[in-house]
Amino acid sequence: MRYLVRMFLYNGDCSAMVPDLPECIAAGDTVEEVRILIAGAIELHVDQMRQSGEAVPEPSKHLDLNVYDLGDGELCTWVEVDIREAVSSR
Repeated sequence: MRYLVRMFLYNGDCSAMVPDLPECIAAGDTVEEVRILIAGAIELHVDQMRQSGEAVPEPSKHLDLNVYDLGDGELCTWVEVDIREAVSSR
C-alpha cells in the first residue's frame, strides 16, 4: 500500500508523519533514513491497530495540498509498504 508522508526538515534533522495514521511518526538524520524508518513505523502501526481490534483506514488515494501552505523545509512524498491483510474503508 502507498501512504502519503509529510516530512519536516529542521536544523539538519528530519521528521515525518502520516496524515492517514496521525499517531505514526519517525525521525532521523536524513530524508533517506526517515523514509526507511517511517515505512517500518507504518507497518508496526497498522499491525498494532489490527491486534487491538481497531479498523485500519485505507490510505488516501489523493491529497488536496496547496504548496503555498507548506512551510520552509517541508515536503511530501509517497511511501510504499507491504501490508498483507486487507484494510477497511473509512
